[in-house]
Amino acid sequence: MPAELGVWWQPCAGGARVLRVMGDTPCPALPAALDGVPVAELGPYCFAAHTPALLQGARLWGAGLPQAAAGLFLEEATLPNTVHTLHNAAFYDCRRLRRLCVGPGLAALGSDLFTNCRALQSVAVRAAPSAPTGLKKLLGALSGDIEVTFEAGGGVAAKLFYPEYWEVLDENAPAHLFDRGVEGEGYRYRQCFADGAVDYAGYDTVFPRAMVGEAPAKLCRLALGRLLYPHALSAPARTAYEGYLKAQGGAALALAAAGRDTAALRLLCALGLPPAQAAAACAAAGWGAGAAVAAQGAPARKRYDFEEL
Repeated sequence: MPAELGVWWQPCAGGARVLRVMGDTPCPALPAALDGVPVAELGPYCFAAHTPALLQGARLWGAGLPQAAAGLFLEEATLPNTVHTLHNAAFYDCRRLRRLCVGPGLAALGSDLFTNCRALQSVAVRAAPSAPTGLKKLLGALSGDIEVTFEAGGGVAAKLFYPEYWEVLDENAPAHLFDRGVEGEGYRYRQCFADGAVDYAGYDTVFPRAMVGEAPAKLCRLALGRLLYPHALSAPARTAYEGYLKAQGGAALALAAAGRDTAALRLLCALGLPPAQAAAACAAAGWGAGAAVAAQGAPARKRYDFEEL
């Protein structure tokens, strides 16, 4: 049964601007329309713990509930496809927010959207993996490690991992000037778009450079995502990812075991990683079912007796 919600809103250009969401669920899913008006925007500080006095004259849709689905209570938010604008600080200080689900039409984003949202790890985009979306704008507001899934046709069609990046300022002391730089390959990955759609070939070409400075756990996560959901994956890129996972078998198996990821575990076993090593990684993570899967090893190849033909 869907959670009961109450939404304070006001009219805006093109639809409704959500000002506050009320409800007892930490994972609210906003409706596509309020009183017949399409939801188009999230207002400033919409999900923040404390909002400026913006509700005067606002309209209430749904139930008049006392609890706000916001601040430290918020863990996941699902926005309808109709939303195209997120105003300043819409998720300010939502320290437990871990997942955000959006449609393809995000076009305008304000500042300080995700300030102090340190738990945010996953963004789901409801769109075909090669469709133009607002993902590049959204990633521009997220400098930490973030996993992006494209969900179409009732399942995951592509999975991409964007590592963390950060800005650095180096002072030129005599002139009292600062040189601005960027560290971390996450910034380079975030530039791999063409006409609003992910440039998968460009994304894959960053990998050799990322191998120099990024941690093995992050690179294994990236490689597994591309191999498990190989949208627009070229043969050379596949070879590079597979080679890296073989070379970093311990890190890759630990990642699969920690995430209880059976598909990743089977893939690693199929790449030839020792079943005993895989089973040990699962046992160390307390994943008995995974250890049983790993003990089976890679599926045996079919043998043919040509004398019977």
